[in-house]
Amino acid sequence: MKYYIIAGEASGDLHGSNLIKALKAIDQNADIRCWGGDLMQQAGGTLVKHYKEMAFMGFIEVIQNLFTIFGNIKFCKQDIAKYEPDVLIFIDYSGFNLRIAKWAKAQNIYTNYYISPQIWASRESRINKIKRDIDAMYVILPFETAFYAKHNFHVEFVGHPLIDAIENRSKVSSSNFRSMHSLSSEKPIIALLPGSRQQEVQKMLSIMTSIVSSFPDYEFAIAGAPSLEKEFYQPFLKNSSIKFISNQTYELLNVAHAALVTSGTATLETALFKVPQVVCYKASWLSYQIAKRIITLDYISLVNLIMKKEIVKELIQDELTSQNLVSELQKVVSGTFRETQLAAYSSLEQKLGGEGASAKVASSILDNLKAKAN
Repeated sequence: MKYYIIAGEASGDLHGSNLIKALKAIDQNADIRCWGGDLMQQAGGTLVKHYKEMAFMGFIEVIQNLFTIFGNIKFCKQDIAKYEPDVLIFIDYSGFNLRIAKWAKAQNIYTNYYISPQIWASRESRINKIKRDIDAMYVILPFETAFYAKHNFHVEFVGHPLIDAIENRSKVSSSNFRSMHSLSSEKPIIALLPGSRQQEVQKMLSIMTSIVSSFPDYEFAIAGAPSLEKEFYQPFLKNSSIKFISNQTYELLNVAHAALVTSGTATLETALFKVPQVVCYKASWLSYQIAKRIITLDYISLVNLIMKKEIVKELIQDELTSQNLVSELQKVVSGTFRETQLAAYSSLEQKLGGEGASAKVASSILDNLKAKAN
């Protein structure tokens, strides 16, 4: 079978790579062409375009890059038409993927979506596009099944792929990891996860690193994103006590005592590693004003959304100050709030549905393709 997969961010590259591995395990003739990143390419996909060329954060940033975005859409359509896949698989990245899905459906291409667009968070009316343009939807969050059911659209809950990604990672002992990166063997480590896009990293790291001197008994380490070069982080490494660790976020979380995390998939990853955290988010003023008018959620972190209550503290926009960050980090490095958060993480993991998400999706896609062929 011929598979065409589109992912537009680092997290999509991770989940896409595991899906490629799962597809190749059950379809020896799998021919896979993809938009994604290094991980999808290493898993055996033919990489068409890297997500580094596609990741734009916020409303203003998207507007500033419209020419590039529309060029990518045009090229993507041409490449799909030339390849003639048996199935087109979208992974998150809704702004781009829903546009491609509309075109693909009109071309009678079989469309599957893995990791639903977050239409439960904003612009719920997009359900009409999904019902019109998507043939099969695989969701990874437990509350999404009920959300789609109320719109009379069947979806399959497959569990969260992060569980597999964390379990199947290459493991390095804590002592070896600390030694490799000259991390203290005595001081507890505070991990800084500022995101993967240039715009968000610039906003997040300036505030995250501002509080280092308030915690002299801890060592701080920045988790560098694979999409960004070390030179980009240099302005934030002037304090020689801050370590920089590139493309080893899971290894860093494995030894971390606590973390400051930019809202997104990383909040869930941090929770699954059982690391107490403070969630941070700050956008440009205009982007934030637009977002808060269309987003209908009580929380922004996946941890709180899944648990349906505040488990981790969220410091958003004007609340994200050095003073507030110091206060909230103090609560998670020790004390009852830390223990409460850790206890809630165990319940969170149970809600995520166990292992095997990628294998379930691959199996369903192939079964459906065989059924269509018959």
